[in-house]
Amino acid sequence: MSITIIEQAIEAEEPREVHEPPPRVITTPCDPWPRPYYLKNGLRRVHPYHFTYNTYCKERWRGRELLDIFATEFRDRPKEYYVQKDAIERGKVTINGKAAPSVKAVLRNGDIISHTLHRHEPPVTAQLIGIVHEDNDMIVINKPAGVPVHPAGRYNYNSIVEIMRAERGHGWNPLPCNRLDRLTSGVMFIGKHAKAAEKLSRQIKGRTVKKEYVARVIGEFPEGDIVCEQPIMQISPKLGLNRARASGKDARTVFKRLSYYPPQKERSQELPPVDDTRSEGEKNRDSKMVWKAKEGYSVVRCLPLTGRTHQLRVHLQYLGHPIANDPIYCNQRVFGPSLAAGDSAPDGDEDIISRLSKMGKSEVAEAIAYQDEMLEEYNKKKAEKMTGELCEICDTPLYSDPGPHELGIYLHAKRYACEEGKWDYETSLPEWALPPPGVSGPIEATEETDPFVLARKIESLDTKSDGDTQ
Repeated sequence: MSITIIEQAIEAEEPREVHEPPPRVITTPCDPWPRPYYLKNGLRRVHPYHFTYNTYCKERWRGRELLDIFATEFRDRPKEYYVQKDAIERGKVTINGKAAPSVKAVLRNGDIISHTLHRHEPPVTAQLIGIVHEDNDMIVINKPAGVPVHPAGRYNYNSIVEIMRAERGHGWNPLPCNRLDRLTSGVMFIGKHAKAAEKLSRQIKGRTVKKEYVARVIGEFPEGDIVCEQPIMQISPKLGLNRARASGKDARTVFKRLSYYPPQKERSQELPPVDDTRSEGEKNRDSKMVWKAKEGYSVVRCLPLTGRTHQLRVHLQYLGHPIANDPIYCNQRVFGPSLAAGDSAPDGDEDIISRLSKMGKSEVAEAIAYQDEMLEEYNKKKAEKMTGELCEICDTPLYSDPGPHELGIYLHAKRYACEEGKWDYETSLPEWALPPPGVSGPIEATEETDPFVLARKIESLDTKSDGDTQ
């Protein structure tokens, strides 16, 4: 009996795919605890510290040189910092954990860029974060104006999240459920755990929560029920600039005037006297400025029925009554003599973007004071700007303390209420919304000016209209 041996063909193994390890990144040298806060002159300050920013290459950065990206995308340092100070070639800026070969290094998809620097945070108000309500799931706070919610840009430890962490312990993780602009004050929800934060965030995004704001605007805002339905479009993502545009996204806001205060005849003794040094040409120019004819200021209750970025600020500007100290939407150097009242045409957008991009640094973004030229000059002189001094460690140009309009604007998130009536949280009126000294006026919101009543009527009509068309 013979045995036949059959050799099986051995299939050649396919070469295994070799995965490269993720790129190395530089990490922050330290995470100081307790946080390096100190209080001085009514401001919360942070001692400078070393910090490393890490970011993946964005799609719009691909194929661009490193210096071009830092010079155009990051505004906190001038181009000279990266060239004359050799920040890139001395290894302060790395790509995938390795020193960038030169300022002309081209970025590719997947690259991680790291930048280690001596970080100088701007000071914020030393005002405490108010507690409106607290339970086992969440904290309802009264956010001070001028403090960002999350670490971003020049702000890190001087943010709501980090200040609350410093107050409650390093391991505590506050979870914001709604967002307010840095300059805006008022009601915010902080989840104590992920489940509560997710539930409340979903409720707010689902538009089952009504939000009321209060604003102080230039001029005599009209009485009665005012509804603005002008669509809104973002015309500069980098600058965060939005305009009223017919081709924008639907937006609707309900307004009710709470009070109006004509200009006071007696000037405040606290403000320094300012001589009128304008030329005849400047006086003629100023006489044509529409906003200067709007005397006094109004306190207005605002109810946004949609949630567009800067919706209230844009709608109030469009109505001809911008927020009195808004450094963007009430700035004649950006929008011209009319402050863009009733303007929904795209003409001039590029000029507006150009003028706004030049604001800051050595040039103050002039907020238009409601009726007082002396207050405008006073704010201008007190505003945050370069001092001409340099940091002894890193040669970073140092700023002066921020002025009043850098610490907040006259916009306050006063009330958040569940449509089902399960909860309703409200703060008192901010100080700037109260009557001036010696003048009578409402010191709290009144029932007859409640915008919620008008909003319910509008929504009821919308529902009826939808039913009729079906």
